[in-house]
Amino acid sequence: MSLLDAAREVRERAYAPYSRFKVGAAVRGASGAVYRGCNVENVAYPEGTCAEAGAIAAMVAAGETELIEVAVIADAPEPVPPCGGCRQKLAEFGRGATPVLLATTSGRTLATTVAELLPGRFEVAHMAGVEP
Repeated sequence: MSLLDAAREVRERAYAPYSRFKVGAAVRGASGAVYRGCNVENVAYPEGTCAEAGAIAAMVAAGETELIEVAVIADAPEPVPPCGGCRQKLAEFGRGATPVLLATTSGRTLATTVAELLPGRFEVAHMAGVEP
């Protein structure tokens, strides 16, 4: 199963009763394992969880801390980029050249990278005396 297929499949499990905007994400860890996440809304907006954050949390819970590929899919006219917080999360666990595939349920895609999504990212080097 491709990374995009994994994101497409988990998207169907999204909990989005308020916006009805379901999003699925899948990340591939350095081990090659695939981790999935879907958005989970909460009536107390904005206390939900994004699909990308869910996939990253699943990866970290499995013991991995490096992602090497990302796919995100939503039912929209154009591919939907991750929110700002998720861009920073992707930058935390991926490298600048890490490929990110954004897709729609109708088949439109946009290939990009973590660096293109978040130029000038905030990183540990900005914090004096802190090591990861």
